[in-house]
Amino acid sequence: MNILITGAGRGLGLELTNLALERGHAVAACVRDANAPSDSLRELAARYPDSLRIEQLDIVSEPDAERLAERLKADSFRLDALVNNAGILLGRAEGISALSMDDVRRTFEVNLFGPLTVAKHLTPLLRESESGADIVINVSSEAGSFSGAYGGDYPYALSKIALNMFSKQLNEELKLRGIRVLAVHPGWIRTDMGGSSAPLSAADSARGIMGLIEGATVVPEDVFFVDYAGRPMPL
Repeated sequence: MNILITGAGRGLGLELTNLALERGHAVAACVRDANAPSDSLRELAARYPDSLRIEQLDIVSEPDAERLAERLKADSFRLDALVNNAGILLGRAEGISALSMDDVRRTFEVNLFGPLTVAKHLTPLLRESESGADIVINVSSEAGSFSGAYGGDYPYALSKIALNMFSKQLNEELKLRGIRVLAVHPGWIRTDMGGSSAPLSAADSARGIMGLIEGATVVPEDVFFVDYAGRPMPL
């Protein structure tokens, strides 16, 4: 499979990249600055020179997405899976009276408009079921659920519930091409965003998500919001 992963330089994106390469897939690992990838991503590039391509993609930049699509198309790098993983968490502690609207705007720019931009330019490169496992994974969160709503985390939670709606809409469009779209809660994982006290490792989450990508974990057709193990999430 050919898999494109955004936010591939660290955390869950890096773990997904590493696991995909270990399993024999080719990966386009997207980072904001391809000239200065993380040391870990450099090491993977040295270990898998024929399977890993490090690509420049600031997900909020439409010109970046356009240029990336052109490069992949020129190299005949058709996609089997697209993972919108990049995201940010801002304004977590503020109540409504202290909320920074700049944090809200920036969060929507990255967590919603970014995946929209990537999908606009990269989903045309999906193979349309040629591999039998064509899929778009939008990394979401349990915070993007009406039933689990809580006070606070306004920028993040609102952006993720909007991402879930986008995932449902995109699934309705792309299923006509035989392509599945899932919003995936990765679990509370030990990353820079999740913190050191999180119960789940990024590697464990990545293994679950790879099961969704590879088709080993089957999700009913009427379900679009799941956790990393493919279990339905409440809306």
